[in-house]
Amino acid sequence: MKPWKPTQDQLRAAASKRVPDLIAPGLKVLFVGINPGLYSAAVRHHFARPGNRFWPALHAAGFTERLLSPFEEGELLARGYGITNVVARATASAAALTPTELAAGGRRLRAKVQRCHPRILAVLGVGAYRTAFARPQAAFGRQSETLGDTVLWVLPNPSGLNAHYQLRDLTRMFKQLRVAAESV
Repeated sequence: MKPWKPTQDQLRAAASKRVPDLIAPGLKVLFVGINPGLYSAAVRHHFARPGNRFWPALHAAGFTERLLSPFEEGELLARGYGITNVVARATASAAALTPTELAAGGRRLRAKVQRCHPRILAVLGVGAYRTAFARPQAAFGRQSETLGDTVLWVLPNPSGLNAHYQLRDLTRMFKQLRVAAESV
């Protein structure tokens, strides 16, 4: 699919829509966004809003040989990586999600892990992880608990709205995950 920019009407119409999972059995890493933004839902690709740092951080950390666009996300599967979300419905902001939705999303993630058995489940957002997995003290990095044989990992949300972490910080943390994925 060719890249395109949605109109304001298309963005409004994307509320509560979904972005299809990019998932397969036996992935090295299954990346988990909090939920799709309206831009991503409108174009039906993960981390698609201009300014989102997921794709640049992924490349800079060595997960990909070149910077992929969201419209090339399918290329991740051949490398052993996938993408899903804690909550499937699109919103203008993750702040619109309720704790109940996040907890239900955590249960759905557990079921996906049981079906697909990724080596690492990497949740991109510590607040979402804390609520979805009932771990209020969780910090970034590898978690002490696992889901069966699947390692749990937490990274910062790469949204451009998350000003606490610059691209160099995200790259460093994504690289730690990549190195760990090579040894798991």
